[in-house]
Amino acid sequence: MSTHTDLGPFLAPATFVDSDAASIREFAARAVGEETDPVKQAVRLYYAVRDGIVYTPYLDFTSPDTYRASAVLAKGAGFCVGKAAVLTACARAVGIPARLGFADVRNHLCTPRLRERMGGTDVFYFHGYVELHLDGRWVKATPAFDRALCEKFGVHALEFDGHADSLFQPFDVTGRRHMEYLHDRGSMPDVPADEIMATFDRFYPALTAATAVAPATQFRREAEQASGA
Repeated sequence: MSTHTDLGPFLAPATFVDSDAASIREFAARAVGEETDPVKQAVRLYYAVRDGIVYTPYLDFTSPDTYRASAVLAKGAGFCVGKAAVLTACARAVGIPARLGFADVRNHLCTPRLRERMGGTDVFYFHGYVELHLDGRWVKATPAFDRALCEKFGVHALEFDGHADSLFQPFDVTGRRHMEYLHDRGSMPDVPADEIMATFDRFYPALTAATAVAPATQFRREAEQASGA
């Protein structure tokens, strides 16, 4: 079993997982309230980040603030990596060891506008999620899609109980393919922002060039149109 020393890097503040930021600590404290059990604290933090920060893929991916937890929290909107950074930072702020996990995935329900910005592909490189150290083991949690967006897209909102891994379901509510994991990039103590920016610039030049950021709810409106709701 891992010792406290082994978990040191996953408890400490980092450049993008800035768990020592006052705003992160205050947000985390409000979310956990009087709860002292780490598993229940993690669950409260998960839902606070999942639904308290709007998911949007229309961001300035050349800006370090797109990947920094405190900046994403201040904006109130972010994509999977930014939201994962917030949850990781919040967990560390209350003493729960946490790290980031990354994988390349195929999203079969990508909207037409986003697919065009991504050069016609539905492969998302560096999809980000969180791994929380609870009851002596690492548990995966994915706070990316907020409940309101899931309802527009017709996919199940991911739940998290602190015990079972919470990863994107392969099918939506009608049985259509939703998310397919292609390649596991492993887990890290901080966001590898430079590597992500270089990868996005290589594979999604139109997306990274589009620094005129859309409203945070733009993707939610597109999801509604795409699902025919």
